[in-house]
Amino acid sequence: MSDTRSNDAIDERIGRVLQGMKSLKPAFKENVKDSIVSMDVWDWSQGVGLFAIYLFYKETGKRELLDELTAWFDRHLAQGLPGKNVNTVCPLLTMSFLYEELCREDFLEICKEWAAYVYAEMPRTPEGGISHLTVTSENEGQLWDDTLYMTVLFLGRMGVLLDQQQYVQESIHQFLVHLKYLTDVHTGLFYHGWTFLENHHFGGARWGRGNAWYTAGLIDYLDMVPVPEGVRKFLLTSLRRQTEALLPLQTEEGMWRTLLDDPDAYVESSATAGFAYGILKAVRKGYLPETFRESGQKALEAVSSRIDSAGFVHEVSYGTCVGDTWQYYRDIPRCPMPYGQAMALLMLVEGRKHL
Repeated sequence: MSDTRSNDAIDERIGRVLQGMKSLKPAFKENVKDSIVSMDVWDWSQGVGLFAIYLFYKETGKRELLDELTAWFDRHLAQGLPGKNVNTVCPLLTMSFLYEELCREDFLEICKEWAAYVYAEMPRTPEGGISHLTVTSENEGQLWDDTLYMTVLFLGRMGVLLDQQQYVQESIHQFLVHLKYLTDVHTGLFYHGWTFLENHHFGGARWGRGNAWYTAGLIDYLDMVPVPEGVRKFLLTSLRRQTEALLPLQTEEGMWRTLLDDPDAYVESSATAGFAYGILKAVRKGYLPETFRESGQKALEAVSSRIDSAGFVHEVSYGTCVGDTWQYYRDIPRCPMPYGQAMALLMLVEGRKHL
């Protein structure tokens, strides 16, 4: 297993992961209009990567990172932005922070337009949840774990940035309605999706990366958005119960599987890195007790061993829709992906604080 017990070792890996993110190319023919592997596309996969780079910039103050992010957005503004949906909202979280860094009014105007769309026009399920609208499907009446990270973080962030309390309150509502319908009350883990049209959890998958969107996303959400103490307690007790359920499912090496409680499912790096980041940061901030640190550190070491000499993070599952069977998740191919690089980057940066 790779050794990440020194700043130099972690910094070397961080540099490789960043380089690998820039060099990502599809490993097979993708069945999508635009690649979700290459960082040259505006979509959710790239949006997760952009946010990780921004947080690393804030940690280090390296101006070249800020310049690279700005150039990425300027290229896409020149090309024209894609249609609005849950996934294409994701890059705007980083854009909202770049507005503050650069005083770019054009960035702010775009963020305001898209936030107003999310709040007032994005399709809703019964009880007002955001339907997981994508470029390929309306997914009418469907709640997915992914929506919290891809859209709700941005909405809450814009509520704070614009001092629009209705946006903040709507982001809180989205967390609560998603937890209401996606929590498996028997385990404390989260199902991947729920349909109001048929009232079921599809294949009943407790999907690894979907759970990690909560573990990693909640901690950053609480950094960005002040929430009432009662809501904060509810969100954090959900995190505590989820993490308690995760620990016995962690492999001896330190990984988690793409289906968390399925011994036939493969181990998966983006979920494991997201859990490592969320758990370690939650311990540092006092949201989880010290006893959880060992699990996070073990996961960090396991993912680090899957970073190759070119900086690519391996054993990352490709983009995953809600599946009707567990076999669907077992069959998702694996290849380096922007969100795998991003979660590994966040994990490593957080890991430096725990040496």
